[in-house]
This record gives sequence, structure tokens and C-alpha cells, in this order.
Amino acid sequence: MPCGRPGYSPATNTGEGHMENSIGQFCINVSDIDRAVEFWEGVIGIPVSSRTDIPNVKEVVLQAEVGGSRIQLAQHLDHEGPIDMGSAMWKLYVDTEDCQALYDKAIAAGCESVSPPQQLDRWPVTVAFIKDFDGYLIELLQNHEGRRPSLRLTDGQTPRE
Repeated sequence: MPCGRPGYSPATNTGEGHMENSIGQFCINVSDIDRAVEFWEGVIGIPVSSRTDIPNVKEVVLQAEVGGSRIQLAQHLDHEGPIDMGSAMWKLYVDTEDCQALYDKAIAAGCESVSPPQQLDRWPVTVAFIKDFDGYLIELLQNHEGRRPSLRLTDGQTPRE
């Protein structure tokens, strides 16, 4: 077991109270921070919430207006050439209310089509797959039975006009 104590079970060892946890954000390496921001903000529609320059790295955090999901982009200035994808990351998910429209917008922006939108028989969803400019596989997912949690309003949020 790479992490945790033998015999430990989150279901039985809750401590003195319930603790809620979530993934705060993912940080992915990109080869061109400006081009990546154009894609994530201009095509996908997730606005920039902060920018940081630290020695040898430019970082941009984008945060969804509903649901609170975030992605951080990082360009290492001392690295040239394509991003080495390795085998650790398979794909990123983007929840959308209109899979076809978002897919069309991404393709028009120059992304690679991996699979056009198709409604699945097994689940009430439409999915499409694209690759962005750095080669990240992105699954565009539209749920036909209500809104996915990442598209729901959190306490204090109001719907966009």
C-alpha cells in the first residue's frame, strides 16, 4: 500500500468529525502559455483568475464560473520542444452544456479531432474527444439527465446572464 497505514480505512477512521475534501486544481505543463490560455479561456470558456511569474516558470490559473473547478497552466521557460506526455495522464474532462458546439469551436481553433460527438447508449451522455495544441487528450462531456456537479452552482453563486 503506497499511502496510508495498515488497517486504516477512511470509512471507519473519521476522527472527531467529518472532513470534506476535493481536488483543488490540476497543473499541466504547456509549451506556449499564451496559446494555452487562448484555448482554455477563448475556446473552452474558463476565465483566467490569476497569473504568476516565478523564476523560469509562467503560471496561469483558470477557474470556472460555476462549480469552482480550476486548471493551472505552467510554461517552464528553460524547456524547449514538445511536452513529454509520458504515460501518467490519460485525459482531461470538460463538462459542457453543448458538446457539439464546443467540439466545433475547438476544431475551428485548430485542435485535432480524435472522435466527433456521439451520444452513448450505455450512459445518458454525448462525448467527443479532441487533442489540444500540446497533445493533451480532452473529453468533452454533455450530460442529458440534469447538470453534472461541476456545472452546478455552489452556495452564493448566481447563474450567468
